[in-house]
Amino acid sequence: MRELKILAVVVFFTLIMYIGVEPFAHSQMHPHVEPADYTFSDVDGLKDLKGDAKNGATLVQANCTACHSIISQNFPPVMDNASSAAAYGVVPPDLSTAGKLYNENYLAAFIKDPAKAGKVEHKYEDGAVHPMPKYDWMKASEIADMVAYLKSIAPETMTNKEVFADSCLRCHGIKYADMQKGTMNSITPSENLETYMGKIPPDLSQYIRSRSKSYLHEFINDPQKHLEGTAMPRVGLTKDAQEQVVAYMEEIGDSKKEQRNELGPKFLIYLLVFAIMAFLWKASKWRDVH
Repeated sequence: MRELKILAVVVFFTLIMYIGVEPFAHSQMHPHVEPADYTFSDVDGLKDLKGDAKNGATLVQANCTACHSIISQNFPPVMDNASSAAAYGVVPPDLSTAGKLYNENYLAAFIKDPAKAGKVEHKYEDGAVHPMPKYDWMKASEIADMVAYLKSIAPETMTNKEVFADSCLRCHGIKYADMQKGTMNSITPSENLETYMGKIPPDLSQYIRSRSKSYLHEFINDPQKHLEGTAMPRVGLTKDAQEQVVAYMEEIGDSKKEQRNELGPKFLIYLLVFAIMAFLWKASKWRDVH
């Protein structure tokens, strides 16, 4: 009986500490931020304009293919990755899947002013210029046409790996996805990334373990919420695309999650049975002493 009283006292003070201290500590270490906004309501987007994909094709080919490839439409890269990275700081993305990956309002806003849409204006002060020029001189209808074209050529479906590669692999590697061949290393050479970003972006192999899913969704949607002043731009992914990115990170970094979750209840049952047997054994051996 005395042991049960001691246990009750320990549980009581543990709960006091947990309920009284842990929430405060959590609030300091993980400040509350607004949830991910997949509509990108703050951007200067399409304003309900419906674009003409045919005219958009002409505009994209005239204004974008000097830097961007569109492999699905037979517009190959102008330069190799090393040369592109040296020229722009980071390899420009292929636009074949842009219409599927990115929110259309964000995409329009990015075409108008990439630094503002990406929330990295703080990087481009004192004469520094974003590697992609602004197209805010264009008519809103023309930008809507470009977005309509990018959406019209986008694939209907993509695997989690394909979405991750097109969304993240220009800057971030995920080496655990391919330890032998290195095909999932960042596309941009590390020396260019360090110059462009200020430091080499982290490999994402284990970020699903070191960060929560909600944190990743909030961070990818708007990095400034959790790390003000970071050089990482707001990516602008749709909700579906972002969920695929996080799902792929989980496939690579936490592939045994289901097995671990299945084992958890079994292990707790084992501990409970073991505790009961230990208590009964102790009671039978120490009955006379007490």
